[in-house]
Amino acid sequence: MEQPHTAPPRICPNCDGFSAVAITLGGRDRTGARRTITAHCPACQGTGKRFARRIVTTSAGR
Repeated sequence: MEQPHTAPPRICPNCDGFSAVAITLGGRDRTGARRTITAHCPACQGTGKRFARRIVTTSAGR
């Protein structure tokens, strides 16, 4: 018997699934830890997945 399976989620082509990264600012704080900021992929808003566009069909004139 075949097992039902779903399609794998579409990975964002801009970030290849690595949607959030930590960027070091090049300095250290008073405790000695590096100062970092987090940047998110603007295309997928930090999810790592890209959803297919919906195709909207209209029946004009019917």
